[in-house]
Parts: sequence; C-alpha cells; structure tokens
Amino acid sequence: MTLIGETAPNAGGDLIIDGSDAGFMADVIEASNAVPVIVDFWAPWCGPCKQLGPSIEKAVLAAKGKVKLVKIDIDKHPQFAGQLRVQSIPAVFAFSGGRPIDGFMGALPDSQVKQFVDRIAGQAPANEADELLAMAKESLDLGDLGGAAQAFAQVLQADPANLKAIGGLARVYLQGGDAEKAREIADMAPEGAKDADLDSVRAALTLADAAPEETSDLEKRIAADPDDHEARYELATALAGRGAWEAASDHLLKIIEADRTWNDEAARKQLITIFEAAGPGSDIARSGRRRLSAILFS
Repeated sequence: MTLIGETAPNAGGDLIIDGSDAGFMADVIEASNAVPVIVDFWAPWCGPCKQLGPSIEKAVLAAKGKVKLVKIDIDKHPQFAGQLRVQSIPAVFAFSGGRPIDGFMGALPDSQVKQFVDRIAGQAPANEADELLAMAKESLDLGDLGGAAQAFAQVLQADPANLKAIGGLARVYLQGGDAEKAREIADMAPEGAKDADLDSVRAALTLADAAPEETSDLEKRIAADPDDHEARYELATALAGRGAWEAASDHLLKIIEADRTWNDEAARKQLITIFEAAGPGSDIARSGRRRLSAILFS
C-alpha cells in the first residue's frame, strides 16, 4: 500500500553522515533547527581523530535520534573549519537553532564524550516527538492515513526505536488493508519491547491471521441453530480479523452468556484479545468489559 505523503522510516543511517562544505548549510545549520547537530572536524592522518571518532559515534547512536553527527574531513572540505577558526583537530562543535552552542578540541575519554553528547542531546525540543505522535493519532482517528503515516515516520526518522511510532505506523498499514506491511513495521521493534500501542497492533495481527475468509456458511449455521457456539466463535473470529470488533464482541458475549466455560473459555480469551487489539482505553474495550462483568457476576 502506498500512502499519500508517506516518508519511509530510516533505520538510523541518517544519524551519522559524512559532511561537506557544499552540504554544510543543509546538514548542519538547517538541520539543527529540528535536532542538535554535532560536527566532528577530522582528517585521515590525525591519530587523536581515530581515537575520538568511534567514541563520539557510539555516544550519538546511544542518544537514539536526539542528536545527529556530521563528520567533515578538513583536507577535502576546509571552508567552514576555517570560518570556525579550527586550529587543531579533532575539533568538535555542537549546533542548535542554526548556531554553535558548545564544543571542544582534542580527544577526550569515552566518559567525557558521552557526557558532552548527552548534554547536547538534552537540548533537543523535548515535546517535538510527543506533538508529532499526537498529530499522528488525531489523523488516524480522522481516517487520514497519509497524514498519520507521515507524522509517525517523522518520529521514526529521529528515533528509529520509538515504540509508539512503530505501533502507530503499523496500525496505519493495518487499517489500510496491508497486514503484511503492518507486520513488517511491527517487527522493527526491539525483541521483548513492550508498549500498549504496539501490543494492540500485534493482537490485531494475530486476529487477522486466524480469521476465516468465508462466513456465509457460518451465518447459515447460526441462523439454523443459535446455540451453535462453534459457528458463532468462528464468525466472531472472522469479524475480528476484519476489524469489526464490536460485532465480534457481541457474538463472543452471547457465547459466554450461554456457556461461560465452553471450549476451555475460548470465547472469553478471544474477547480479551479483541479488547487488546482495539486498545485498552477504547470504547470497544470499556463497554465490552462492563458487559462481560455483568455476565460473570450476575
């Protein structure tokens, strides 16, 4: 599925780039209006540069998108090193809002490099990701899949491991009918990662995987015998796989009301999966839990 205005999420390769004099304005000055940018002026013949380089790269990657690194070989690109009066290398400058805000010269111990990067990363707009996520959720609620995809992808460009953005973008594809792409996006999350939005999408994908495609025979069986719990359960599974969670919940609740323990409480377990897929705070989950409680405790 191709979404209008979609930007493909980057796996993190744009956090560290080789800069140039020609690209300095775009890569450093303009980019620093969105996220702080650290510039490392170095040269291949510089021994301390070889010591500092891996250390600062590691610290930048650990900041998870809150800061970017531009590495500039002053032998090939001397213009801005000269303008910044770089007299020895390695020379490191941090930019935010289009201007230099901090820096140091010479190789530092790993601990001090990390402190420097963390300090600069802390100056990133704290609420930018939250604002984008809120915009994305609003777009998703309004059915604007393209707008939601673009906002979620922007978050992922800055923070490829953001679980809410991963879950949100997967939800966009799922609602757009592309379960395979939704699963691919969901799999971007680190192994063992837990997040309500991501768990919700994974539950929805589980329902989609189990959903039978043909339901007319199931509907006929239920019409002939309303107590055919197996047919009703299969129909509920099909409806849930299509995202018709309210209708699916109705069928499962009818089974529970008639026979709470049928098939090792299969209806109740499937109902809980639907609540998770719809989202714990959704109207489906809230109203469904009230109805379930009324049945179980009546």
